[in-house]
Amino acid sequence: MSETGDYTPPKVWVWDKESGGRFAAINRPVAGPTHEKEAPVGKHPFQLYSLGTPNGVKVTVMFEELLAAGHAEAEYDAWLINIGNGEQFASGFVAINPNSKIPALLDRSTAPPTRVFESASILLYLAEKFAAFLPMDHHKRTEALNWLFWQMGATPYLGGGFGHFYAYAPAKIEYAINRYAMEVKRQLDVLNRHLASHEWMAGDEYSIADMAICPWYGALVRGQAYNAAEFLSAHEYTHVLRWADTFFARPAVRRGRMVNRITGDPASQLLERHDASDFVLHTQDRIGAQAEGAT
Repeated sequence: MSETGDYTPPKVWVWDKESGGRFAAINRPVAGPTHEKEAPVGKHPFQLYSLGTPNGVKVTVMFEELLAAGHAEAEYDAWLINIGNGEQFASGFVAINPNSKIPALLDRSTAPPTRVFESASILLYLAEKFAAFLPMDHHKRTEALNWLFWQMGATPYLGGGFGHFYAYAPAKIEYAINRYAMEVKRQLDVLNRHLASHEWMAGDEYSIADMAICPWYGALVRGQAYNAAEFLSAHEYTHVLRWADTFFARPAVRRGRMVNRITGDPASQLLERHDASDFVLHTQDRIGAQAEGAT
């Protein structure tokens, strides 16, 4: 690999070695399963296969918000897919999402079951199924969808671009970091200008647009992504910070961020979720473990 700018691409690219970086062991130029393993199935109609990354958090937050709003039929089973171990390439997962990315959802309330993949598609699917968190008013609904799809188009520059080269790449490449830092700051400015005159992304209604964008950009400005808040002068985006603080303070958001989480404080992790009572049992287990450790 060249980091000095003297690399000349060959006429035909060939995958003959790992590219390096944190996720090199699971990156490959072909699709399809690498091993046979059925996807587990629980007792609820909704089966979610995911990990507590920003894309995964979008959907668990949506489910928890639906339940908090009284939609009891939105109960779900959340199964941990550890992408660092290549679990997204299991045959059962690939059958639900041929793109081998989390999150993936199987709705078993339909005949035959409906597979839903891509986080925005899942959010929109659930919003329409439950008539919730997507404004009914024509203009507000369109605005929510504008921002939902803005996130899907913009965030690869944040995650796969800035995040990769700033935090995960095997070498610090000035050109790449500068290129993507510039674009991420431009995106933050887009959000900051919009939120200066809007409570939520779609106006005065909390929606799936907020659930899609805030796990990425809200976490970034709060110093919870790539350890890059100081580098990006995140304190300048005061309206994004206000919005992010309000979002992350919501009880359903706090619950949703725990599900399928494998990093951070163990007390904030609920590796798999199969019932609303799991949060109570999880808390009791943590308290019990802490008490035992103190004796």
